[in-house]
Amino acid sequence: MSASKRKGTSAETAVVNFLRRIGFQHAERRALNGNADRGDIAGLPGIVIEVKNCARQELAAWVAEAEAERENDGASLGVVWHKRRGKGDASEWFVTMSGLQFGHLLREHMEMPPLEIEGGEAA
Repeated sequence: MSASKRKGTSAETAVVNFLRRIGFQHAERRALNGNADRGDIAGLPGIVIEVKNCARQELAAWVAEAEAERENDGASLGVVWHKRRGKGDASEWFVTMSGLQFGHLLREHMEMPPLEIEGGEAA
């Protein structure tokens, strides 16, 4: 296994272990699906998580990847969970999403009806 693959596997495992620790017992690493990739973590219906462990952050590309995977999965939420330098516990890493995804999350939290979307923007 390459060093890059090993880093990715380690990060995905850290995220799964954290999610299980806080009560999401069905969280697990997902097998690769090629062009129809649906994220790195399974077991959270409606949510796609793309995990990154890279020295160089490329948030725009990573969020675009999570969005494509969210569409592939038919999920309502897609996020990037990325490792912070010097922090080994996934609870201390960052989770990044688009503003639109955050808007959906806020509306759900506030028990508001889902957004109606036209051409990628809220109607």
